[in-house]
Amino acid sequence: MTVQDESEQTAREEAASKLFSGPVDFLLSAPQLQFLPDPVVPEIAFCGRSNVGKSSLLNALTGRRAIARASVTPGRTQELNFFDVGRPEEENPMPLFRLVDMPGYGFAKAPVKVVGKWKTLVKSYLRGRAVLVRTLVLVDSRHGLKHTDREMMTMLDEAAASYRVVLTKTDKIKASDLEAVANRTADEIRKHVAAYPELHLTSAEKGMGIAALRAAVVGDALGEGWTG
Repeated sequence: MTVQDESEQTAREEAASKLFSGPVDFLLSAPQLQFLPDPVVPEIAFCGRSNVGKSSLLNALTGRRAIARASVTPGRTQELNFFDVGRPEEENPMPLFRLVDMPGYGFAKAPVKVVGKWKTLVKSYLRGRAVLVRTLVLVDSRHGLKHTDREMMTMLDEAAASYRVVLTKTDKIKASDLEAVANRTADEIRKHVAAYPELHLTSAEKGMGIAALRAAVVGDALGEGWTG
């Protein structure tokens, strides 16, 4: 990365941090498609296996302690949760974009009917949501890609829904093991047509990679040249 590239990246990270220091508000939970908000602003969705650390990552990205709450029983919450981010003008009630917290998958304790409901809701959302500009697939760095992660990535490929892969909890794994899992994951995502080639390494607890991912989210939603 050149000095100019570093300067531009720093500017993007600072602008994204400033944006998230403004309004970030819970909008609604949608258990079915008819409850989705009007598709009027860009949406960035977050998905991952139960216990991948999705709530912690969302809280770290937004700078809030509990903007997203972890389900007591992973796999039980089967709704799409929408959050409004920023407002361009005080007189304009619309947010700049929205974050979408998708239900966790993995379903170790989820009933068959719940799993079926999740698949129907998620597939329909991914295929029919024109304002969905990017999905973030979160993967626990301690375990790497699992079968259910690959199923999710294939679902996104088939829906032509662009996505980023994000390794979480990188502070919980030795550096040598992290390098190995990151290399394996990067090699695998290159084989997926809808996957963004850049792999993100993050730790919500330590703050590692959060600023860069925050800037990437804002860039996806508002354009890479956006600086506030």
